[in-house]
Amino acid sequence: MESGEARRRCLLLPGQPGAHQQRLLEVAAAAAAEMVTNPVHGLPFLPGSSFTDSTKTAFHRSQTLGYRNGYAVIRHPTVGIGGDRLQYNQLSQAELDELANKAPVLTYGQPRKAPTSEFIPAHVAFDKKVLKFNAYFQEDVPTSTEEHYRIRQVNIYYYLEDDSMCVIEPVVENSGIPQGKLIKRQQLTKNDVGDHYHWKDLNRGINLTIYGKTFRLVDCDRFTQEFLESQGIELNPPEKMALDPYTELRKEPVRKYVTPSDFDQLKQFLTFDKQVLRFYAIWDDTDSMFGECRHYIIHYYLMDDTVEIREVHERNDGRDPFPLLMNRQRMPKVLVENAKNFPQCVLEISDQEVLEWYTAKDFIVGKPLTILGRTFFIYDCDPFTRQYYKEKFGMPDLPRIGVTKQEPPPVKQELPPYNGYGLVEDSAQNCFVLIPKAPKKDVIKLLVNDNKVLRYLAKLESPILEDKERRFIFSYFLATDMISIFEPPVRNSGILGGKFLGRTKVVKPFCPVDNPIYYGPSDFYIGAVVEVFGHRFIILDTDEYVIKYMQSNADQYSPEALASIQNRVQKTDVPAPELENKQATENPSVQGLETLIETIQMHLKDHSCKDNIHEAFQIYDKEASGYVDREVFFKICDSLNVPVDDSLIKELIRMCTHGEGKINYYNFVRAFSN
Repeated sequence: MESGEARRRCLLLPGQPGAHQQRLLEVAAAAAAEMVTNPVHGLPFLPGSSFTDSTKTAFHRSQTLGYRNGYAVIRHPTVGIGGDRLQYNQLSQAELDELANKAPVLTYGQPRKAPTSEFIPAHVAFDKKVLKFNAYFQEDVPTSTEEHYRIRQVNIYYYLEDDSMCVIEPVVENSGIPQGKLIKRQQLTKNDVGDHYHWKDLNRGINLTIYGKTFRLVDCDRFTQEFLESQGIELNPPEKMALDPYTELRKEPVRKYVTPSDFDQLKQFLTFDKQVLRFYAIWDDTDSMFGECRHYIIHYYLMDDTVEIREVHERNDGRDPFPLLMNRQRMPKVLVENAKNFPQCVLEISDQEVLEWYTAKDFIVGKPLTILGRTFFIYDCDPFTRQYYKEKFGMPDLPRIGVTKQEPPPVKQELPPYNGYGLVEDSAQNCFVLIPKAPKKDVIKLLVNDNKVLRYLAKLESPILEDKERRFIFSYFLATDMISIFEPPVRNSGILGGKFLGRTKVVKPFCPVDNPIYYGPSDFYIGAVVEVFGHRFIILDTDEYVIKYMQSNADQYSPEALASIQNRVQKTDVPAPELENKQATENPSVQGLETLIETIQMHLKDHSCKDNIHEAFQIYDKEASGYVDREVFFKICDSLNVPVDDSLIKELIRMCTHGEGKINYYNFVRAFSN
C-alpha cells in the first residue's frame, strides 16, 4: 500500500520533472519492482511466517557518507543489514510533504507568489527618531565642607537607527564643573558578557548603570512614551527630579548684619553720585638718575571718598599707554602707630589700621600731596572743582600755577676742521647723521643747465720755459659748477697730453676752509687768472657759446669781463681777406687746413653721413675736450658710413691728429657741416 501510494503521488507531478522530482520517481519505481520480484515481503510479519536466508553473508551497514566532485554528500541507505532492500526511509518527511502539496497544482495551476513587501533599512525607518529620558546621578564631594554630595541632572538619548546612546548634562553658567556631553554617542554595554542596552531595557523609575555611574531615570518626553506604549511596554509612573541641596541653599537670601552708624552712606551716595573733582598734578623726579617730570590727573569721587590717579600720555612719548597709575580706592592719610609695619602690598587696609583718610579738603591747588610714596604737586583743577571749593570751603580763587620749565638753549653744532679730502659738503654729512647721505642737489638747476658747458683756452703761468707753450682747455659745467681741464697733445713736445684735472669744484684761493667759495662762470673771461690747486692759468680765448652766454647773462659778469668779450668780438669782425692773410702769415698749416675743409665740403655735398656727426663725437667726449681716441674715432666713422678711405679724408685725419692716439674732431666735423 505504501509503495502504490508513493507511485500514485509520483504520477501526479505536472510538466517536466526536475532533478528532485526525477529522484522521487526513481525511488517509487524501485519500490514497485521490489514488490513484484520479492513476494516474501507481502507475508505478515508473524512467528512462523518469516524465513532466514542462509545465503546472506554481508551483515554490514550501508555507507551513507561519500564525496562527489570533491564535496561531502549524504546518501540515503537503500539496503539494510544482510543486503535486504529497505522498504522505508526512501523518502524523507519533507519530500513526502512536497509530494502531497502538488495535487492542487493540476486543478488550479501553479499558485501565484504574493508580492514581497518593500524593504526599509533601519537607518531610514528610524532616522531622527530619538528616545529622551530625564535622569540624574549622585556625585560625592569629599573636598568640601559645605556639601557632601551633589545631584547632577542629565538627559539620556537613545537613537533607534543604530541602538546607540549618549548622556548630556545641561550647561549651568558659572558652575565651575565641566559639563556638556558626558558620554559620547555609542553602543553601551549592560553586563560583562558584552550585551548592549536596547530600548526594551529602558523605562521610567529604573536605575541605569553606565561605566560605573548609576543614573536614575525619572521621566521621558511624549514621543518616547508613545513609542514604548506602541511596542507593548508598560511604563512606570514618572518621578520627581531630585534637586541639588547646595544649589537650593545658594538660592536662599543671604543674611546681612548691618551695624547702625551715625554717618549715612546712602545719603552721600545719592547726593554726590557722578560728581568727581578733577585735579591736574605733576610728579617731579628730575633729582634722581634718568628722572623726569610727568603729568597726572587725580580724580576724587565725592560719592565714596575714593581716589584715582591717571597718567597723561603724549604722542610719541615712548611709554606704554597704560591708563591708570593707581586704581580707584580710599587712600589712608594717617595710620595707627602699630600699623606702620602693616603689609599693605598683601592685605587691604581697614578702618582699624587708619586714623584718618584723605578727604576733599586735603586736595588744594598749589600744595604738594604725598600718595603711596610719591609727592604730587597740584597746579590746576577743572571749573566744577573750583565751584565746589567755593561753595563748600569758601575758597573763591584757585589760580592756575605755571609748571612749565624753560628748555635750555640748543647746543650749536660745530663742525670739525676740514681734513682736505673730498668736498667740504660731503665731509660735513658725516657729522649730521650716523649713516651719511649725499648732499642734496639743485634739481631745477640740473635740468635747466643740462649739457651746457663753457669752454675756455688757457695757458699755464710758469717760470719754466717749456710750460709757457702748453695750452689747456677749461670746461665749466653749468649744471654742477664743476671744472675739468684737458691738455691737447702736441706732437714732439715731450709732454703727454690728456686729462689734466677731472670734474671737481675748485675753491678760490685765500678763502676760509669752513666756508669755501668756489669758482663760478663770472670768474672766467679773457685775461682772467685762475688758480687751480697751486697752478696759475691765464684765460686766452673762449668759444662762441661762451660769448652768447655772457651776452644773455650780462648781469652776472663784471665790466672788465664784458670789455674782454667786446675786444674778442671786434677781432672776430675783421674782414675775411685780412684775417686769412694774417692767419696764413702766422701759420701756413692753418691755410692748408681751411682749403682742405672747403674742398671736402664740395666733394661730400650730398653725402648722408653729415647728419648728427657732431652729437656722436660728443657722446664719447665726456670731458668736452674736443679730442677722442683713435679707435673710438674710426668706430664712430664706421657707424656713420664716413668714407675714411678717401684720399681727402685721410689727409684731413692726418692734419687733425695730435700726439699719439688723439684726434681733434672739431676741425674734422667742420668738413661735414653745411
